[in-house]
Amino acid sequence: MLAVSWRVLILLFVSGSLYAQDSLVQYQNKAVTLKEVVVRNNLNVHAFIERIKNDTTFYKAFRNLKVLGYTSLNDIRMLGKKEQVTASLYSRTRQHVNNGCRYTQVLEERTSGDFYDKHHQYNYYTAGMYAGLFFAADTICGETNIVKNAGFSTQGKSGLAKHKEQLKMLFFNPGKKIPGIPFIGNKVALFDEDVAERYDFTIDMEAFKGEMCYVFSCKPRADLPEGEKDKIVVNNMTTWFRIDTWEIVARNYDLSYNAGVYDFDVRMEVELTKFGNYLVPKLLRYNGNWDVVMKKRERSVFTATLFDFSQSE
Repeated sequence: MLAVSWRVLILLFVSGSLYAQDSLVQYQNKAVTLKEVVVRNNLNVHAFIERIKNDTTFYKAFRNLKVLGYTSLNDIRMLGKKEQVTASLYSRTRQHVNNGCRYTQVLEERTSGDFYDKHHQYNYYTAGMYAGLFFAADTICGETNIVKNAGFSTQGKSGLAKHKEQLKMLFFNPGKKIPGIPFIGNKVALFDEDVAERYDFTIDMEAFKGEMCYVFSCKPRADLPEGEKDKIVVNNMTTWFRIDTWEIVARNYDLSYNAGVYDFDVRMEVELTKFGNYLVPKLLRYNGNWDVVMKKRERSVFTATLFDFSQSE
């Protein structure tokens, strides 16, 4: 009798596992899918999504690079139509910080093709953008890692400076409107009601490199009407969060759009780590294809690997 009872219990357990249902919760008129494991973990969904909407920790992690020393391995490759490498840079650099100032020391560098022009300036827009994130060509002083009141603005900027600011908005503030980019600005405001209705939001739990995390993913609805598909910019955005602190562990993007006068297809992967109390990026991978009227199409891949952080030298 006892053996039979255990068989029944095991059967009930297996059946419940096989047929466990995902749950739907409403967040500001938007249905969010909760995987069964999240339901059992009693996540405060409203607070969690509000945290995602208003998150500054991702931006803060990159701002921390302005006040810390670190070593960077830089691998940038510009590609031709057949994906062959046409120009490249591999370097090892060290950012030194002292008395509120920072500068980049090039420890090792190899280039190929026309990566630099005759004045040793970057021949490629992508390379210039990379340098703006990770290199300080001259000594820079007076910067801080404070996020408050350090928001992005294109006001008073033009040309490359304006494009850099717009890219930062797209990169550090996913889900927010981007002013100044024709045809696209409001299409990436993922949490605005008229944009959110085109996407499925899902919260799950899974291990990321051995650490159990909450996972928030945003993907276009599979049943999206044909006429709505040309309004999609974010093909996938997945973010891994620490369960106890809700700090971001990693984020992946897949973005594409064709506006006629420009088009892009970009994938990015970012991993973060802790250095003392500082959250910092440790790995950034990029695979992108850009084309803007009056400029040459750029296809490129790059990887930035950051390590050996320090507070002062």
